[in-house]
Amino acid sequence: MCLAVPMRVIEISYQDAMVEIGGIKGRANIQLVEDVEVGDYLIVHAGFAIEKLNEEEAKKTIAMFEDMERMASLDE
Repeated sequence: MCLAVPMRVIEISYQDAMVEIGGIKGRANIQLVEDVEVGDYLIVHAGFAIEKLNEEEAKKTIAMFEDMERMASLDE
C-alpha cells in the first residue's frame, strides 16, 4: 500500500526541502511543485512532493492520521 502524507516545509535547499510531520523530519524533492516556500504544506509520496496543500486541508488530514493512530493504539 502506498501512502502520501501532508508535510510542512521547514527548509529549502535548491530542489529539495526538509519537511516535517509530528516531529519526524525528512527530505523531499520539490521539482514537481511550483513556488514552494518555507511554511507550505506539501503532499509527499516516495520522497517527492507531488502537490501543494492549503494549511486548513493539511491540518484536517493530519488530524485524521492522529485519530487513526489513537484508534489503533486502543486495539492493542
